[in-house]
Amino acid sequence: MKVLLIEDDASTAHYVLTGLREEGHEIDHALDGSTGLELACTRTYDALVVDRMLPVLDGLSLVRALRSAGRDAPILFLTALGGVDDRVEGLEAGADDYLLKPFAFSELLARLNALMRRAPARREETVLVVGDLKLNLLSRVATRGGQPIDLQPREFRLLEYMMRNRGRVLTRTMLLERVWDFHFDPKTNVVETHVSRLRAKVDRPFATELIRTVRGSGYLIDA
Repeated sequence: MKVLLIEDDASTAHYVLTGLREEGHEIDHALDGSTGLELACTRTYDALVVDRMLPVLDGLSLVRALRSAGRDAPILFLTALGGVDDRVEGLEAGADDYLLKPFAFSELLARLNALMRRAPARREETVLVVGDLKLNLLSRVATRGGQPIDLQPREFRLLEYMMRNRGRVLTRTMLLERVWDFHFDPKTNVVETHVSRLRAKVDRPFATELIRTVRGSGYLIDA
């Protein structure tokens, strides 16, 4: 399960992040409503855990904006506002469930699992988008700014993996395992060579760079 936690309280965030990661779930964290809204609109999540009292953009406004934008991932409000009117307001804004602070992690996990069971099956993504770069997984066509990009099969697989993980630093080991199916280090520069070729096709003809090197760590793609 991939979860977005939008919570500005450090201790609560640490509690939830640690618990979900120990359960084997993938989780992103935003400290304010504006950042959370951007992440929720540009990435795909199985569920969102949202605090009501957030800086920059409050939780209610965030949820209303997501529902207006057609984002239908299940949303669990996590808040100290426990009045009946508060709960009704949150649910009517578009949230699917409500959990009061303080809470037990076991209950949070149970509620998320229940939301996942009720959620309709999601259709598999067929087009990946990063900025003006599009990758159609059905037609196997890549375009940037409407211009086609000729990719070899391994380059397509590399770009697909990077775009599925946009904004995330991907290490050399991760790329070897997921793109080449190597579970050992071949002691070659195969990753560096293919990333360089991909950049020549995806970035160099255009004004904006999407593929970046994170020195000492790996590579990422983002707009």
